[in-house]
Amino acid sequence: MQEDHTVAKGSAERVLHVLATLARLGRGATIAELMDLTGLAQSTLYRQLSLLRRWGFVIGRDNEFSPGPMCVPLAWGFDQSSFLTLESHERMEALSNLSGESIGLLMAVKHQIVCLDMVESRHPLRCSFVKGRMLPLCKGASAKALLAFMHVEQRRAVLDQLQRDQLLDDAARADLERQLERIRAQGYAVTNGEVDAGVWGASAPLFQHDGHAAVAVITLMAPSLRAQGQEERFIEMIVRGAAHISSRLQSL
Repeated sequence: MQEDHTVAKGSAERVLHVLATLARLGRGATIAELMDLTGLAQSTLYRQLSLLRRWGFVIGRDNEFSPGPMCVPLAWGFDQSSFLTLESHERMEALSNLSGESIGLLMAVKHQIVCLDMVESRHPLRCSFVKGRMLPLCKGASAKALLAFMHVEQRRAVLDQLQRDQLLDDAARADLERQLERIRAQGYAVTNGEVDAGVWGASAPLFQHDGHAAVAVITLMAPSLRAQGQEERFIEMIVRGAAHISSRLQSL
């Protein structure tokens, strides 16, 4: 019985791994690409894709596959029902109106960050961190704020995985851990040009329960030139906004 459970768990992990990989790409991918990204053998990959295709989560055949129609109602359902987006969006709109800049809601998924919601700047020149975009959990204000306010064991596991993926070496990890200590002490993260050139960002954590591990972050993103001279004002806005959303989440 235990062996059957282990096999089933392994199969479920593989099929979810394939679906998550396609979701991150946001486009069609060849079998060769998916083999490289997932590390799965071709025969195993075809089995997972066949299952996902039967359920409508994947479309395509032979050599190229894309996210399927069942992904649409799944995403719509998340948008309509997620307590995190529902409780955050109004305040994000207020922050965007007050600052004139883009405000994003992001959370960690394994060792990546994903953008759950975005309120765009009213300026023609703006920073657009597209909703649904996923990036490694090591660069930018959002990633660093999420890492800084994770539980210790979870943060260690993420950093270990980033090293295995060769996104960090020993020196880079040590430097990042020093930055995370400063972020925890001050309560927010600020970066300039780490994810996209010419983009300044300030990010603060959202807490739902214990006040120590963040469930997500909100991030103000602005062109670096427009942020010049307004850094302190923007930081204060995003910290206050995060505190307001956290109080709403903790009252649920």
